[in-house]
Amino acid sequence: LEAGQYYAQPRNTFWPIMRVLFGARPDRRYEERLDILKANGVGLWDVLASCKRPGSLDSAIVQSTAQPNDFAAFLQAHSSVRFTCFNGARAAHMYERRVLPGLDGPLRDMRYQTLPSTSPALASMTFKDKLQAWSVVAA
Repeated sequence: LEAGQYYAQPRNTFWPIMRVLFGARPDRRYEERLDILKANGVGLWDVLASCKRPGSLDSAIVQSTAQPNDFAAFLQAHSSVRFTCFNGARAAHMYERRVLPGLDGPLRDMRYQTLPSTSPALASMTFKDKLQAWSVVAA
């Protein structure tokens, strides 16, 4: 959060996975990495626009403060989006609970998939296993 970047925590495996899949190396400037993702048809956005969260773990989110991003407006404005992936079960749960009920028709029926969290808190999975699961993003 302090860096104002997604997945800036050095032990998070998101950027190392994006390096393997798309060449978005963690040592590149953040804006360059985002441009590489965009060039490969990958967007990056939080399910929640805001919330109170003491600490860095999503499990610490104070549910009563969770405000979702406006996915309906985003998906209507970006009609080419066909597939949404979630970085971990908590993000998928928040989407299913806070976003999905407000979507209609084709927006509601869009394909989505929960991927293993790239957080270092998910230490039970190897990098290789996370990479294999995340390879659907590049398919």
